[in-house]
Amino acid sequence: MTNEVESVDQDELLFAAEEDSVAANLRTVEQDPWIVLIVDDEKQIHQVTKMVLQDLEFAGRKLAFHSAYSALEAKQLLKEQPQTALVLLDVVMEYEDAGLQIVKYIREELNNQAVRIILRTGQPGQAPERTVIMDYDINDYKEKTELTSQKLFTTVVTALRSFRDIKTIEKSRIGLEEIIKSSATLFELQSMKKFASGVLTQMTSIVNLHKNAIHCSFAVTKGIEDIYILAASGDYAANQDARARDVVPTDVLEEIELAFHTRKSSFGADRFIIYFQSKMGMENVIYMNGFNALSEWEHYLVDIYCANVSVAFENIYLNNELESTQQEIIYTMGEITETRSQETGHHVKRVAEYSRLLALKYGLSEQEAETIRLATPMHDVGKVGIPDAILNKPGSLTTEEFEIMKTHSNLGFEMLKHSNKKVLHAAAIIAHQHHERFDGTGYPQGLSGENIHLYGRITALADVFDALCSDRVYKKAWELDRVLDLLKSESGKHFDPVIVDLFLSNLDEFLVIKELYKENR
Repeated sequence: MTNEVESVDQDELLFAAEEDSVAANLRTVEQDPWIVLIVDDEKQIHQVTKMVLQDLEFAGRKLAFHSAYSALEAKQLLKEQPQTALVLLDVVMEYEDAGLQIVKYIREELNNQAVRIILRTGQPGQAPERTVIMDYDINDYKEKTELTSQKLFTTVVTALRSFRDIKTIEKSRIGLEEIIKSSATLFELQSMKKFASGVLTQMTSIVNLHKNAIHCSFAVTKGIEDIYILAASGDYAANQDARARDVVPTDVLEEIELAFHTRKSSFGADRFIIYFQSKMGMENVIYMNGFNALSEWEHYLVDIYCANVSVAFENIYLNNELESTQQEIIYTMGEITETRSQETGHHVKRVAEYSRLLALKYGLSEQEAETIRLATPMHDVGKVGIPDAILNKPGSLTTEEFEIMKTHSNLGFEMLKHSNKKVLHAAAIIAHQHHERFDGTGYPQGLSGENIHLYGRITALADVFDALCSDRVYKKAWELDRVLDLLKSESGKHFDPVIVDLFLSNLDEFLVIKELYKENR
């Protein structure tokens, strides 16, 4: 580089400021400067380089300079600044090929292929250009004597443009990978709320919102009477299940209502609203803001992702509809059994909810607890095979009648055991084992302790508690204290003591269920 610093052509500055449309579309949430690392053992080189480039802006971003005077310092700075865009590198420093060793360190040890490396040497004989270009992964080679301020400016702008384009390609690749990974994940989420939350998380990643950006995003669903928030992040994170009109600003709510009215998505300068409608007519909207205008590529990524989300929304609605139908059929069958035996109408619902809560308190997963809740209404389905005279006898059963009554456990098992569906398989176990006793004196198999399936042990307590608390043709409902005394006395005999303890320790929660599904008199 010449010692006399030439003034930079103003046309060049204008050229840098008015970058092409690709640069204009490349979004950065926070306009972080381009990091330029100057590696040279001559302080004057650092001073002159900074002086020439201090006012340079490229794609709306300034330059931030870091200085290293040895290979050791350079390696440390490169570790600390992984987003370095450009390295202006001297060859000869503390040893003759120090600069060349830094090149190998960057490409091979740091595995950084994006940073642009410009080799500047005052001793070309020590590092011949042809040899260096062929043997080392550098991007330009300049002798210091040829680098006037004008050429330095051009060289740096060219290198930064190259770095920007490489990072754009890298970001696009990462975006596509996110699409593939997130789409696979979304199809595993069967809860609509979890699904909506997952969509927001993945969408934030795809549009690459900066971790410090102020943004809000939420998924809303249109109910019969109003619009409700399914999932939210940012400013609205605490408002799940709330009515949108109660928490969302008026202008945003108007945009959402317009999306529902027109049934169309829209993209703004700093926000977008994606509209989805299932074949069943269910409508949802995803709203997100907090970023500058999306580039054409980012817009394309969002479109691809939304196509997958739309299919996933449809699948979840269909799955929920099937589960709802299945649950309704199971409850109906259970209630038919109870109605036939002239027992309480909400017995099956209460036993189902007691069993689910016990399962959760026992430590089972939400999914398994839900399976138990869906299966327990079938616990007495075998009673359809019991004669009315026995089933509805107001007094005590004879020994022979009780033996017939006991067959309902095997009858229920035989009815359900052939299904390989998870809920019906669980229902078969429950129907078969909910009259087994922990001490081995139950029926139909006389199982004891943990040889009784956990589902059977849970349902046994839930069923007996509700039966004792309810009127039957052969008895009046017991007082709560009397029921609790029996549970305590039968701990380790009729019931699993662990389950009894869990029930008594969380009694208030079970009483809420009892009150919620009480009989209408």
